[in-house]
Amino acid sequence: MTLEEIHGQQPMPAGHDWMQGAGTALHELLVSAQRRGCLTAGVYESAKLMNVDPDNVAFCVLAADQEDEGDIALQIHFTLIQAFCCENDIDIVRVNDVAKLAAIVGPSEDSGEPRDLHCILITNPNEEGWKDPALEKLNFFCEESRNINDWVPTITLPE
Repeated sequence: MTLEEIHGQQPMPAGHDWMQGAGTALHELLVSAQRRGCLTAGVYESAKLMNVDPDNVAFCVLAADQEDEGDIALQIHFTLIQAFCCENDIDIVRVNDVAKLAAIVGPSEDSGEPRDLHCILITNPNEEGWKDPALEKLNFFCEESRNINDWVPTITLPE
């Protein structure tokens, strides 16, 4: 008998397909959210939004490259954002490739400048009926990850 059977939980699907599916879903969600104007990028912009309207935040992505791992200030921000997301039942994932994220999200629409992509929030649009299948897949992925005590899973974005 496995631990999952004892607690009545289904084991997380094994293998590369499950992770690749989550990466594809994240890519789809980012594109869809940006098209709908439901994407907030930047650590400070995200913190302001979470402080003002936490009920409107549907999903959070934290991104850091290898060289960002030594940035203590960024890690403190990540810890505070993670705590806030856990407290407010906001699903959260990590991405280890800011360049891939930048390729998906692109530069700031206002200035055309590269933007801070260390934290991205997906907010609920004002449209009542909008249900994004990619968001539902990611919510399920996060729930399954928590079942195996991975509270902030890392997702690999597709090429």
